[in-house]
Amino acid sequence: MTTYRLHYFPESGNSYKLALMLTLCGQSFEPVWTDFGGGVTRTAEWRASVNPMGEIPVLEEDGVRLTQTAPILLRLAKRYGQFGAANEQEQFEVLRWLFWDNQKLSGFMATYRYRRAFTPSPDAKVQDFLRKRVDDFLGILAGEVAQRPFIIGDRPTVADLSLCGYLSFPVEESGYDLAARFPDVHAWLQRIAALPGWKPPYELLPGPRLKRYV
Repeated sequence: MTTYRLHYFPESGNSYKLALMLTLCGQSFEPVWTDFGGGVTRTAEWRASVNPMGEIPVLEEDGVRLTQTAPILLRLAKRYGQFGAANEQEQFEVLRWLFWDNQKLSGFMATYRYRRAFTPSPDAKVQDFLRKRVDDFLGILAGEVAQRPFIIGDRPTVADLSLCGYLSFPVEESGYDLAARFPDVHAWLQRIAALPGWKPPYELLPGPRLKRYV
């Protein structure tokens, strides 16, 4: 039986993606809280012993450290036969949305939310720029999930679990009332939340939180 240790901090949407995937696949993991706010991931010691890329999350699999969320999701999908692609065309679509999410939706939402909620004086012009980009990406996502239950079809894949990561945190942090502004995205998130075993981020990622300013 494979043993997992997940290095994370609670506010990390990418950490949530892996915690959720493991949970939905019926796999337990040891949570390893990381003092991201204290700057530990920027230290030479942490990078030498945990992740030379200086990023969270890190998933230890029987002692082997794995990094980068998307390939880990794909690895877990293949191992457990869940949330993966059924054929070559689906695999293309899963990869397409994983890459888009990393570069666009998660990339910009993570930055916008972190600056808004967890920094004392975010620059208003920068936030306005980021929010306009997030609005655009949420509109793209809404247009897709309005047409089908999940991002590539009738069943959820790791692409859905990736896309939902940063959208699953409390509205107070992002300021996005998705039910009001993007109801199709909200309905899609509700379908994900109805999956057996689903839990919200802070139930899967315990421990001390970053100071919140909103």
